[in-house]
Amino acid sequence: MNQNTLCPRFEKAMKLISQRWTGLIISQLLTGTQRFCTIESSIPISGRLLSERLKDLEKEGIVRREVFPETPVRIEYSLTDKGLALRPVIKELEKWSQEWIEAET
Repeated sequence: MNQNTLCPRFEKAMKLISQRWTGLIISQLLTGTQRFCTIESSIPISGRLLSERLKDLEKEGIVRREVFPETPVRIEYSLTDKGLALRPVIKELEKWSQEWIEAET
């Protein structure tokens, strides 16, 4: 494959996934559909930043946001097929980090 066609896509993917908290959000959603408050309580992130990241991931077609017209309104987030395709990448990165990265004390 021509490097000119690979590099921009790879760079865009790395830029998207390497944004602070994005990998953890995807990892959290790999466990299944969740509400905003569940994601927020599982990751030490502000609500504003979580909302921003979820919007970015939704725009990229990685996260699906579903609104249920109830009282109060219920909103759930899940991974699309595109997002679920990241499972092997995230799992391998988790495996690599367990073997090679030391925990901060």
